Amino acid sequence: MSEHLRTALSLAAHGVPTLPLRAGKVPFGNCRACADNACGGRPNMKTPGPCACPGPCHAWAAATTNPDVINSPTWQRAWREAAAVAYHPGGAGLTVVDLDNADAIAWARASLPATRIVRTTRGEHWLYQGAMQSANAVRPGVDIKSTMAYARWLGFGTGTMTALPDAVRALVVKEPSTVRPAPQPVTVPALVGGGECPHRTPTYLDRGIAMAEQRITEAREAVHATVYRTFLAVLSTHGRCGCLTDAHTARLFTAAQAKGESPRHCTDAWTNALTTLGLSHV
Repeated sequence: MSEHLRTALSLAAHGVPTLPLRAGKVPFGNCRACADNACGGRPNMKTPGPCACPGPCHAWAAATTNPDVINSPTWQRAWREAAAVAYHPGGAGLTVVDLDNADAIAWARASLPATRIVRTTRGEHWLYQGAMQSANAVRPGVDIKSTMAYARWLGFGTGTMTALPDAVRALVVKEPSTVRPAPQPVTVPALVGGGECPHRTPTYLDRGIAMAEQRITEAREAVHATVYRTFLAVLSTHGRCGCLTDAHTARLFTAAQAKGESPRHCTDAWTNALTTLGLSHV
């Protein structure tokens, strides 16, 4: 068993979702068709691509605490070639303030509460308890890595971890606001051939939307993939008959955003699902 695999299993046992990295801090494609990221991406990545894998396969979305997955033959091959271990901070309820240089470190020491610190090649990772939206270049030399992002595992660090402060959350807020961005409206294809929609009953339709909300809310890892698959399931049932309203899509988008998805990612996942089902031009 490789050292990276042992580390991954140990982290997973403590509830930290992990994944292998190739040289250059690049994730593997964790299925045969996506070896070396040959497919170019998939809908559960930040940048959607043509890959249509049935499950999480890339980057942060591949991170898992399941030892059976980590020990699977595909992952075993990846661990043998891995240059490092990465983890999904948001999946472990953490936020990493990635400080790339001395100036960024000096700013953090003057502006942020003390917490656990992990030394990196160029600077430091400050770890806080609590998850939030990830963002790059929030300040010169400062990135935020939490939900839908991965960070290299460089050890446990030193110091006592403290709660995620408002000063860090504020770094990704462009304009202060107490209002959550409204889900973007999506036009659903009209009922083909006219007539009354067979799903227009409170029991059938509302039960389906409620189950979809629950599926998203209960996701513990691969949230973006879960949101996409849930949207796909809803649209496969209701997307051709016109029974979905803006109120229904708002419920789904709200559930997704409560799990850390941005309005843009909700819209991208919905659009990808429409395209997959051939509904985008209906």
